[in-house]
Amino acid sequence: MLCLSLLLLLCTASCHSRQQGVVRDLPDIRDSGELRILTLYGSTSYFNYRGLEMGFQYELSKRFADSLGLRLKIIVATGISDMVEKLQNGEGDIIAYPLPITKSRKDSLLFCGEEIVTHQVIVQRRGRESLEDVTELVGQEVYVMPGKYYQRMLNLNEELGGGIIIRQVSEDSTTIEELITRVSKGEIRYTVCDNDVARLNKTYYPNLDVSLDVSYDQRSSWAVRQTSPQLAEAANLWAAANHVSPVYSAITKRYFEISKAVPYTAILSLREGLISHYDTLFRKYSADIGWDWRLMAALSYTESNFDPTVVSWCGAVGLMQLMPVTAQAMGVPLGQEFEPEENIKGAAAYIRFLTRALGVIADQESRLPFILAAYNGGLGHVYDAMALAEKYGKDKYRWEDVEPYILLKADPLYFNDPVCKYGYFRGVETYNFVRDIRARYNIYKEKIKL
Repeated sequence: MLCLSLLLLLCTASCHSRQQGVVRDLPDIRDSGELRILTLYGSTSYFNYRGLEMGFQYELSKRFADSLGLRLKIIVATGISDMVEKLQNGEGDIIAYPLPITKSRKDSLLFCGEEIVTHQVIVQRRGRESLEDVTELVGQEVYVMPGKYYQRMLNLNEELGGGIIIRQVSEDSTTIEELITRVSKGEIRYTVCDNDVARLNKTYYPNLDVSLDVSYDQRSSWAVRQTSPQLAEAANLWAAANHVSPVYSAITKRYFEISKAVPYTAILSLREGLISHYDTLFRKYSADIGWDWRLMAALSYTESNFDPTVVSWCGAVGLMQLMPVTAQAMGVPLGQEFEPEENIKGAAAYIRFLTRALGVIADQESRLPFILAAYNGGLGHVYDAMALAEKYGKDKYRWEDVEPYILLKADPLYFNDPVCKYGYFRGVETYNFVRDIRARYNIYKEKIKL
């Protein structure tokens, strides 16, 4: 009986120790040389684009790790509860994600870093008919994703005495990015999302109005275990200093303010058969890869509007919008990334690389949309979409079967699938990119002689 009591006592103590969390604070982290960040995939947190790690929260956490002289290790959870559990189990050191601050979480976590306020907003087209008050939603159709957005609209409808026509869409076939795109195009009038997601999408679609709030404010911030007070204090001090820095301002502008929409112009001279000032270069380097020069021109038009000096929000440069690391890997001399011939030559080399990487698709015409998608969004996301298509019984070598999964890579149900290796992807841009280039190419073939 004494042995049994001792065993129960030891078990209870062990369980209590696990509940208290792992003891690993800033001195231990410094000794390890590595700061382990917990986050979620998402358009404002962390994602892979054109082979590079990006995201507003990712960039902040990278700056924080650098300030401590530590390497950064990213650990992606599948959801908020999984992220908190991983933190408490010692799999990560800090949640670098806007975690909603609740009383129950304050009992087990230390919230730290910059405190931000989030809320849900109506996404609508800007104009004289834009709604200015939630009472004007009565009698209107609002398309919403399942979960918190749907629940908020149900509650708001109840508060207003009914009358809002709430259309809950299927999570299996639609993402919030798709709904926002449909609002921008005028296909639907209203949807709902968090204000940070709305602000980011407004940089893609300047015709949106995201000023109408439909929920109360929710405070959120980063968090650590209660056994990591020194790390929390370091995050607080860094956030206070960082918030007023030019670097923080630049990161914020890149994700939430700088327009990501490219203005487009017409064909240079239809009568003279000129698409752009760079047609000679398109002819020269498209021949090296077996492309119609008009296809390369259509690619350049969609990427940069034939502006050799342009730098995109993510750092892509020049006529063909090469990422600097890609340009160097494709042989573009350092410092000549903006030079038109070097930029186009580098793009041709990259297309050749992608053609080989997708060589399993034997037919050249069938392979083209896969190459364009990989050029725009990264090869890894194309591989993920192909794997998803195969899992759901589709032909992974047929673009029409893979294309829907490019869109669904923005849905946690799909990007958290074990067959996906590259996580969240804002696929709507790549989806439209492929379609726009193919349509533009057909126009060029019709109007411009080979």
